[in-house]
Amino acid sequence: MQKSEKERVVAELTERLQGAETLIVADYRGLTVTQIAELREKLYEHGARFSVVKNSLTKRAAESAGVEPLLALLEGPTAIAFLESDGDPVAVAKALDDAVRTETITLKGGLLEGAEIGADDLKQLAKLPPTEVLHAQLVGAVAGPVTAIVGLFAAPMRELVGVIDARIRQLEEQGESAEAPAEEPTAEAAAEEPAAEEPAAEAEPEQTEEEPVPEPEQESQEGEEQ
Repeated sequence: MQKSEKERVVAELTERLQGAETLIVADYRGLTVTQIAELREKLYEHGARFSVVKNSLTKRAAESAGVEPLLALLEGPTAIAFLESDGDPVAVAKALDDAVRTETITLKGGLLEGAEIGADDLKQLAKLPPTEVLHAQLVGAVAGPVTAIVGLFAAPMRELVGVIDARIRQLEEQGESAEAPAEEPTAEAAAEEPAAEEPAAEAEPEQTEEEPVPEPEQESQEGEEQ
């Protein structure tokens, strides 16, 4: 590979690493070209691009992108599943876990929304319920204590729980911003302020009370006439 080609590959990998918050690294040793193609197609259906990478070039890209945790995983034949923004990490982990059990592939670890995870965490991730169910559980957990989320998983996954905790805080912040219309009561209060000025209008009855004042004068005049 010529130097210009290497630089192009490093630049592309750097861009991918900077744009992918979630990625899974695997050792594809023993997989045939056909098996790699089938696995790539299956992962693509779940929003992940499975790429066989050259370790030396990937290390340069990881250093350039600031993805230090990836460096320790670049040993032996390496392939990386880069998740797109709309990718499903649970489905991707399940597909890779199936490949581990049926084909010659080894999961090394990776990143889950920016948090470093290991091979054991990936196995636990593959055991999670479908994304739709998981989302429902997370939304339900927002209303309760953070510790309620730990109960959703049988095995302790400190890194994954930390990521989910961050997701909950993010959902809470989004919920608070979504409640911005709650400021309407202040607007209603402002609208009610003119009503508070009504006592000023009630001052008019005081003038009506003063209007009968001439009557006593008439009575006193009548008394003088008498």
